[in-house]
Amino acid sequence: MGRVEGKVAFITGAARGQGRSHAVRLAEEGADIIAIDICGQMAAVPYPMGTPEDLAETVKLVENLDRRILGRQVDVRDLAAIESVVAEGVADFGRLDIVCANAGIANMNLAWETTEEQWQANMDVNLTGVWKTVKAAIPRMIEFGNGGSIILTSSIAGFTATAELGGYVAAKHGVTGLARALAVELAPYNIRCNSVHPGIVSTDIIHNDAFYEWGGILGASREQAERAFARGNALPNALLQSIDISNAVLWLASEEARYVTGTAHVVDSGVSAPFKIPQR
Repeated sequence: MGRVEGKVAFITGAARGQGRSHAVRLAEEGADIIAIDICGQMAAVPYPMGTPEDLAETVKLVENLDRRILGRQVDVRDLAAIESVVAEGVADFGRLDIVCANAGIANMNLAWETTEEQWQANMDVNLTGVWKTVKAAIPRMIEFGNGGSIILTSSIAGFTATAELGGYVAAKHGVTGLARALAVELAPYNIRCNSVHPGIVSTDIIHNDAFYEWGGILGASREQAERAFARGNALPNALLQSIDISNAVLWLASEEARYVTGTAHVVDSGVSAPFKIPQR
């Protein structure tokens, strides 16, 4: 029996990267999936975003595991659209147990040189979009009375600073606080809420010219970029992969973490540790 057998998980930003990985990993352990993604480009985002074809691939991967999935093109800035897809998913699958508020964006600018559009996009997607996701889902979870687990994707930038990511850092700090507040508010309903804090993960968000230029490695191969971005890790390993975050999400979603709530769960290969052992 899978670790989330018979449960239903709602995942945002599911077209590719960590969101797709979360959908597949939870499906492997028995969950049915409600998956949404904007599947389109935002003007304030300097790299290519996911596409309808990417979301279709996520749907295919979950269905290949003999699990049910509802995939819809939805923007997390649109509360009415989120509420509609949650209602559709609940009608199809009969319950809602797990929420993974994973959708996120980044743009790389000094805080005082960030445009108003870029700042607002960070807030609208990375923080308000997370709030809209849980606002749509929580009443359904309470209605079913089965408890549940909410996992908010923050970042190591949710408690540390990174230059030229001021809007992202501010929003992710907000996500960390939101998770803590929800953990207290939802405890009477046996609904747990935790935040997960990845380091740099090898996804399309970092493998593009805009991010390589920000990292001072424009023109690098993918392999060279992975080595460069992993230099700050304490552990002598390559860059984190999406599955590393998905395994943490699965644990937080499962009964193995039934008494874990209000925590900030770090998966960063030691990059945020205050001291480092030189890699050999």
